[in-house]
Amino acid sequence: MLENSLTQLEQLVAELARQNQALQSANELLNAELAQVKDENESLQLNALEQEEQQGATLARIQALVELATAGGKVHVSQANA
Repeated sequence: MLENSLTQLEQLVAELARQNQALQSANELLNAELAQVKDENESLQLNALEQEEQQGATLARIQALVELATAGGKVHVSQANA
């Protein structure tokens, strides 16, 4: 009876060791993927910030052009009245 229990215990320990190794391998893969995704996320965030800055600059240029066009239109109207 004791021998049978010891054999079962050995088998269980061996199975747990195999499962532990498999989980460690999976964990290493997931950590590597996580590091890669973090790098990609950081890159995407930087790109988004750069695009936001470019859009802000473009918006400022467009607003300046609209103001210039509006002011130019007013000048033409006042010149026509003179």
